Amino acid sequence: MLHKRSGLRSDPGQATTEYALVLIGAAVIALLVIAWATEGGGAGRIGELFDNVLSNVINRSEMIEE
Repeated sequence: MLHKRSGLRSDPGQATTEYALVLIGAAVIALLVIAWATEGGGAGRIGELFDNVLSNVINRSEMIEE
């Protein structure tokens, strides 16, 4: 008896490969962010960002209390 093979095939290694590629991509992005933050004034920008976020949170909480 002959069985027709469908166009879809099960490839158990494909999921592992995709997972590895996603991890590599995330690592590259993390390294780029670290490089940006530590060189070229990125650290100052991050500090300013946190200062702005905290000041906005404090201002909004003061508005709620009034």
